[in-house]
Amino acid sequence: MIVSKSADDTKLCGVVDTLEGRDAIQRGLDRLQRWARVNLMKFNKARCKVLHVGQHNPKHDYRLGEEWIESSPKEKHLGVSIDEKLNMSRQCALAAQKANHVLGCIKRGVTSRSREGILPLYSALVRPHLQYCVQLWGPQYRRDMELLERVQRRPRS
Repeated sequence: MIVSKSADDTKLCGVVDTLEGRDAIQRGLDRLQRWARVNLMKFNKARCKVLHVGQHNPKHDYRLGEEWIESSPKEKHLGVSIDEKLNMSRQCALAAQKANHVLGCIKRGVTSRSREGILPLYSALVRPHLQYCVQLWGPQYRRDMELLERVQRRPRS
């Protein structure tokens, strides 16, 4: 079982392929709840979600304190959208959407269309959206690659 903490976000992860795995996750949640109580901290239970990953996942129910935790088909972690099948198409679409939005802002706000004027803006403002955590969510399907490539070709059109 792994507990990770970043800013105001806490994640508890583990393999649940047996009842012992399910019980270990529940014990971890119980320990987190006790820790929060001792440290006078409260979890926003409305934002607590369970993401069941894998085809043969038994999708057990868990609770935090007395409240059952809702299951979710997708979650975001550090700005990366992850679904229960680890399909990254949604993340590719979100990255392309953000990059296209920034490109639109550049086109509306910059009068010069010279390559020398646009390329530095593209590199500084658009490319980060296409490269953020790409090692994790890199496109898996041809349609995702083509979507991201269309964004990259857009400044030259």
